[in-house]
Amino acid sequence: MKPNLKCEVTLNINGNIHELALEPHWTLLRVLRDELGMIGTREGCGEGSCGTCTVVVDGEPARACLVLAVRVNGSDVLTIEGLSGPDGLHAVQQAFVDHGASQCGFCTPGMIMSAKALLDENPQPADDDIKEFMSGNLCRCGSYSMIFQAIRTASERLRATGERR
Repeated sequence: MKPNLKCEVTLNINGNIHELALEPHWTLLRVLRDELGMIGTREGCGEGSCGTCTVVVDGEPARACLVLAVRVNGSDVLTIEGLSGPDGLHAVQQAFVDHGASQCGFCTPGMIMSAKALLDENPQPADDDIKEFMSGNLCRCGSYSMIFQAIRTASERLRATGERR
């Protein structure tokens, strides 16, 4: 019988510290969904091609289906559940609602997290910047024009308010 090897990992997820004993092969996606019950981050392809599982790790977008949870020990992880605040939806979330940028909604959490990472890095992206940054996120419904408009609107709103959350 194989020994049960678990690794002690500390993750700061959405501002909450989680101390976990994890199998070394578990992905961040598995930990978020199966261990912590955070089902907002979804699995699309399971191989990092679709962007559906995008979260932000230490300020950078990451495919949670590819990241081993033990590799982000001590990191700050932001998921779709942690994006809104006490004042309501984040500007990116609200812009997606306002522009109907989520038809079936399956890709929406990953799209929103990628868009947030983009706007954190580049508060006033040109359309080519949006296209390039978001190229790793696939929408099977083809809502790209509405998604791009939502990102442009969120950019304007964030710059107008000076908000950076």
